[in-house]
Amino acid sequence: MATPSEKLAASLSALRDLQQQGIVAIHTGALSRTDRARLLENGFLKEVYQGWYIAVAPNEIKGDSTSWYSSFWTFCAQYLEQKYKTNWCISPEQSLMLHAGNQTIPTQLIIKSPDANNYNTVLPYGTSLFHMKSQLPADNEVALMQGLRIRSLPAALVNVSQNTFTNNATDVRTALLMVKDASYISGILLDGGKSVVAGRLAGAFRNINQNRIADDILKSMLAAGYDVRESDPFENPTPVQLSNREQSPYGNRIRLMWHKWRNTVIQNMPPAPGLPSDKQQYMKAVEDVFVTDAYHSLSIEQYKVTPELIERVRNGKWNDKENEADRKQKDAMAAKGYWDAFQLVEKSVAKVLDGENAGRVANNDHGDWYRGLFAPSVASGIIKASDLGGYRTHQVYIGQSMHVPLNREAVRDAIPVLFELLENENEAAVRAVLGHFIFVFIHPYMDGNGRMGRFLMNVMLASGGYPWTVIPVEKRATYMQALEQASVNQNIEPFAQFVGYLVRESLKNNPLAKI
Repeated sequence: MATPSEKLAASLSALRDLQQQGIVAIHTGALSRTDRARLLENGFLKEVYQGWYIAVAPNEIKGDSTSWYSSFWTFCAQYLEQKYKTNWCISPEQSLMLHAGNQTIPTQLIIKSPDANNYNTVLPYGTSLFHMKSQLPADNEVALMQGLRIRSLPAALVNVSQNTFTNNATDVRTALLMVKDASYISGILLDGGKSVVAGRLAGAFRNINQNRIADDILKSMLAAGYDVRESDPFENPTPVQLSNREQSPYGNRIRLMWHKWRNTVIQNMPPAPGLPSDKQQYMKAVEDVFVTDAYHSLSIEQYKVTPELIERVRNGKWNDKENEADRKQKDAMAAKGYWDAFQLVEKSVAKVLDGENAGRVANNDHGDWYRGLFAPSVASGIIKASDLGGYRTHQVYIGQSMHVPLNREAVRDAIPVLFELLENENEAAVRAVLGHFIFVFIHPYMDGNGRMGRFLMNVMLASGGYPWTVIPVEKRATYMQALEQASVNQNIEPFAQFVGYLVRESLKNNPLAKI
């Protein structure tokens, strides 16, 4: 007779077979009743909706939304395919956001289908699917993106509501910049006789300085006999010069976020003290804060470290060759890596204090910081050597967050834009706050993004003579909520206020920063 462990192993094999087929949305019929019950009991399966399941890690804490958020888009695509076959598509508004590179998990995803019946499917963690009865657009106005049936970019732009231009201005501008010429969109406007929409889109293109596209839309509609009145649907001018030559939406999206938010940051940060007259004393203050900074930064990432362990690492008493516990302890590797990286970051700070461009220094040095963080873990066999090779090559997800970081290809488009913005920004406060936020928004590495973001923030703070500022673990919840507000709701103010408060406290308690 098979043991309980053998039975569970057999059920896990059945689950693995589904995963190897790429199945995320697991229907009742995909597993036997016995396997399903066994996997549910042992925490390998979670019910999402009546008769539908997703696989989860067995050690996932009750109430942790990570497995659901990381499965959301694929689950919806597979569930809707089984329910409606090809007879469905996502709303124009959500389609446009996806075209613009915004994969934030929506609280309600609107699906249109002639087979729907105007009802809501309640899903985990406050999310839902609304099934709207509606005729579908023509086949050439539907596109596939990662299994999702979405409106094509021109169809999405033509069919979004007026409110979308003000409520989701960054997404709309990013999408508009993906349009290379008017022919891409004029056909839909002409075939539908959409003169009001044509005037709105002409105004929108002119707002982002794409005057030729705006003029061509108006000329095409006029030639077909339509009277079009141009109107700008945005509330404000585009804050920065943008280009529609970008091959992906991510670079322009980050530029728009940066220039939209920089004034909010300036309003919430104290004035920069200016570079210190005594560089040595400033550097001594940075060195002295190491233990405190390492303890809080690692604890935010939920490593179980102690100040004693950090001090032992700094004093050379940690030994991975002679002490077996040190060699195997993941937390010790994290502490050792933090010490190694911190010393490299100190060198970057010194360059900035010598007057070098802070953005250029960070661009040149951040790869060294990252390798410093994780080289001890590679040496001890905890992670693969290939993990030190550079930016991530797989999709990552952030625990408990509705924000989905950029895909691996987008990372390579977005990171150079971030460092270009850092290099050209003249306000140290903006470099610090937005540098930190956008770095973790992109999430360029498989691990260590939070620590890297805080290193980047402090190098940028040094460029304005601000003191090294520790984000305390006791304020982790506030910190994470502020990042979530900026990522999901496009509201940077809570994060700017949070960093501003901490910097003011650092200035009060660190008079050396004013030297």
